[in-house]
Amino acid sequence: MRRPTAAPRSPLAETMNDREVAEYLLANPEFFADHAETLATIRLANPHGKAAVSLQERQMEMLRDKNKHLERRLAELLRYGHENDSIASKFNRWTIRVMAERDPYALPRTIATGLRDIFDVPQAALRVWDVAEPYAQADFARHVGEEVRIFANSLTTPYCGANTGFEAAQWLVPSANSSTAAPEENASGTAPSEAAHVTESIALLALRDPEGKEEAPTFGLLVMGSADARRFHDGMATDFLTQIGALASAALSRLLPR
Repeated sequence: MRRPTAAPRSPLAETMNDREVAEYLLANPEFFADHAETLATIRLANPHGKAAVSLQERQMEMLRDKNKHLERRLAELLRYGHENDSIASKFNRWTIRVMAERDPYALPRTIATGLRDIFDVPQAALRVWDVAEPYAQADFARHVGEEVRIFANSLTTPYCGANTGFEAAQWLVPSANSSTAAPEENASGTAPSEAAHVTESIALLALRDPEGKEEAPTFGLLVMGSADARRFHDGMATDFLTQIGALASAALSRLLPR
């Protein structure tokens, strides 16, 4: 008498490791459709430490977590959008103020004070060198050390970071509402060097011929500073700072020899 032939065993009946089970289910998406009763009995660990939950409940929990993450991301993007809108509005106001300044001698002060007043930059100042003869004795054209010029020429993008003792930090003057207000500033937008000791972070923008290339020699340096070490940091976006530097360069180019 012949013994009955055993029915072929399902691949899942064999000993399988986690990876093989996962690969099998991915390769056979109809498995749970054919074995709906199996799907209904699956219980999964609850990530929040409660009793085991069904697969459907776990999927819902995962979707809720994903939605929360997307909501946080959307809120973050909206916040960045509002911040950029605010900066763009301030940039527009500052640009109008700079363009409206008709007195070349007052232009450097207008640029620096505009940054302090409109952008709430705690400290701002600038220097211009190799200017035309009529401006050679102006405060904003006072002597600048060779190291400053070399450093300015090396800047192809704004420098943002800690104030490590830059000579240019000595040009800075706190804004009028600063708790560390310095003596009255002069026409260049600068003040005595005692203001430098409250400068923890700094932004340096090279001033170049607006018609030239990034490698063009500089004719000045725009400096912004803050007592807050986090105000200007090396990871911050510099798009608007680059625009500020470009517009300041264009405006101040009228001080150069023709």
